[in-house]
Amino acid sequence: MSENKGRRVVVKVGTRLLTDATGNLKLEYIEKLVHELAQLKNEGHELILVSSGAIGAGVGKLGMTRRPTAIPEKQAAAAVGQGLLIQIYEKYFADYGLVVAQILLTRSDLISRRRCINASNTVLTLLRWGVIPIINENDTVSVEEIKFGDNDRLSALVAALIDANLLIILTTVDGLYDGNPQQEGARLIPVVKKITRDIKAIAGPSGDDLATGGMITKLKAAEIVTKSGIGMYIANGTDPTILGRILKGEQLGTYFQPEKNVLNRRKRWIAYGRVVRGSIVIDDGAKIALCQGGKSLLPVGVIQVKGEFKRGDLISVYDRSDNEVGRGLSNFSSEELLLIMRHSSSQIPALLGRPAEEEVIHRDNLVVY
Repeated sequence: MSENKGRRVVVKVGTRLLTDATGNLKLEYIEKLVHELAQLKNEGHELILVSSGAIGAGVGKLGMTRRPTAIPEKQAAAAVGQGLLIQIYEKYFADYGLVVAQILLTRSDLISRRRCINASNTVLTLLRWGVIPIINENDTVSVEEIKFGDNDRLSALVAALIDANLLIILTTVDGLYDGNPQQEGARLIPVVKKITRDIKAIAGPSGDDLATGGMITKLKAAEIVTKSGIGMYIANGTDPTILGRILKGEQLGTYFQPEKNVLNRRKRWIAYGRVVRGSIVIDDGAKIALCQGGKSLLPVGVIQVKGEFKRGDLISVYDRSDNEVGRGLSNFSSEELLLIMRHSSSQIPALLGRPAEEEVIHRDNLVVY
């Protein structure tokens, strides 16, 4: 990536960089991070910080020896740690004359189209005012985000939400390797042009009980931003000055190239802002119609229904080889779809006993990969 002044950059910092093994905040590291971000801000970049560490900070503040496993305990630790974390950021940024704003998001904020737009407008207004938004999941009230969420995905959704130019995920490894980086012979992959099944296969889960992510969550984040026309770096943030070096054009870590066919904002919201509730399998003819013909999905092409979902829910679409070819908003519940699959659209009213749409997923509500 060549040097480019005045870029809109989302920076995600992982738990392990911000806290030690017992969860205590690394104040010296945070101070260095803020110094680097302040310099980049003065160079004309618009910065959004997605910061992990709330639960970890709470663990340290409460004197716990390890991260709790029960949901209420995680939420309580987050309630303690979140206030501590933003207080420290506010103090350090103030030394450079910079104002910060805390934004706590839940997945429900992104599922609702109206709330999603409101969140985007808030962040963009803060940037226009010269404020640095500091974003985290609202772990205190959000059960699903604590159990399944991660700030890698959140940072990607935020980047897509505000049309950022770049997402930089700082972690404790140098980037994506072609094998286990702790084993001899593993090589760093400097550039990923497309996220394939083979690329996903080399990513393993996190072995860190203070962190919620792992390399696989970072690849999911890369899928979101690259399909939104945004580049992404995974880089070793042990030394925060790596941010400036990346923005000056040095090839560090692993860079994920943005795709040429970019999803519009509504399609991004459909594909990534909502929660997948179920899935279907389609035949080869339907796959060709969707992927090559830009058509809607008709019930005659559906050969299997998995999970339980309601009308209007987001569902994934798979081919016979178990490849996800897209996802979209279903016009039918899983129960209804079991009745009409493999039938022509003209038969739907008789099978359901009511007037109904002809398509399982209309092409306007369908994102094809």
